[in-house]
This record gives sequence, structure tokens and C-alpha cells, in this order.
Amino acid sequence: MTDEILVEGRRLELTRGDITAERVDAVANAANEALRGGGGVDGAIHRAAGPLLLDELQRRYPEGTPTGTAVATDAYDLPARWILHAVGPVWRGGTHGEPELLAGAYRSCLLLADELGARSVAFPAISMGIYGYPPHAGARVAINTVAEHLRGTTTVDVVRFVLFSDETYERFVGALAEVETE
Repeated sequence: MTDEILVEGRRLELTRGDITAERVDAVANAANEALRGGGGVDGAIHRAAGPLLLDELQRRYPEGTPTGTAVATDAYDLPARWILHAVGPVWRGGTHGEPELLAGAYRSCLLLADELGARSVAFPAISMGIYGYPPHAGARVAINTVAEHLRGTTTVDVVRFVLFSDETYERFVGALAEVETE
């Protein structure tokens, strides 16, 4: 199951699957501020990438990274070149800057992808698992932030959201349908 649109000639795709199996230049990780691994997508990426990932994170980012930002590492045993560790917000009712912080996490990944020269990026649904971000609102922030980036100057030709649950996939399909295309 895949849905996609073109934004300025670049593909914005949705698929159901396992993000650790994506053959792309960069895989985004829904990380925590400490960058030390965790559950959900973060745990799956750490397990699939192997122990050298944590070694690099501890060495290069001993203080972690704030919510709304991202950092890049090697992808190690993943079928990608880089992992972009994005820290999305914990949902606290929507009145604590959550939309801006979530957009910042996606935007930071895309800017890192440009710096690295990545042409393809796979994203999970950042903050929409244990962090409790409402799926409909989170999908709209994610899709709109990525579409905005694809309309500008970028090295990225393909952005693929790799979504784990049917419910989240359907929320992203709805958000994708709202984007103005070519």
C-alpha cells in the first residue's frame, strides 16, 4: 500500500512497513533528547543499526540534543547511509509549542539531509507513539513541513513516510490529500 504526490517534481510518499528495512540515503529516527535509545522506533533503529550507533551518539553528542532539533550519525547496519535523530515533543495539550517543535524536528532532519547531500529520506511518525501527539494533527504538521521543504531548494528528491499502524497511515493519507500539488 503506497500513496504519493509530486511536490515541485519531488515525490512525497506514504507506505506501511518497517523503517529499519528502508533502502534510502537517510532514515529519520524518533529519538529522545538524551539520544541513548529507547522504545518504539528509536529502539528498533538502535537494535537494527547495532551497538556502534550508541557509541557514536555518546561520543559526539554527550549532552544529547533539544526537542525540535536533529543530529546525524552513520547508519551502521541499516541499509541507509545516515540516521537523522529527531527529537519531537511530548504532547502536553497543544499549548506548549508542540506544533512548532514537531515541525522543527522534521525541518532539522531535512536541513541535515541537504547538508549531507541525501536524495532520499524515510521518516517515521515522530512523536505520535509514546509521546502521545494526536495522529491527525501530527500527520498534518509532518506532511505540511515536508511539502514546504520540497518546494524550496533541496537535494532531496524522495521523502517516504514509513508508518507502522493502519490508523496512522490513514491519518497521513488524509493530510496528504490536503497538500497543494503541481
